[in-house]
Amino acid sequence: MRDIFGGLPWWVKWVAVPVIALVVFGGLIATVVGFVIGLLFKLLVFVALVGGLVYVVRKFMSSSSSRSDW
Repeated sequence: MRDIFGGLPWWVKWVAVPVIALVVFGGLIATVVGFVIGLLFKLLVFVALVGGLVYVVRKFMSSSSSRSDW
């Protein structure tokens, strides 16, 4: 690899090659990033819903235990 890029100008190594890589693999990178962000969002919603459910159940159980038994 060093032999291939050895005689080329710096802008080919540091500008042109990354731009070509982004053009070729840009769709794949965007898909992976979108999937990861979507997964993190769904995980956050899941944690919020479970936390809300636990809060409501504990609130209901504490208020029902304070009432006298039937």
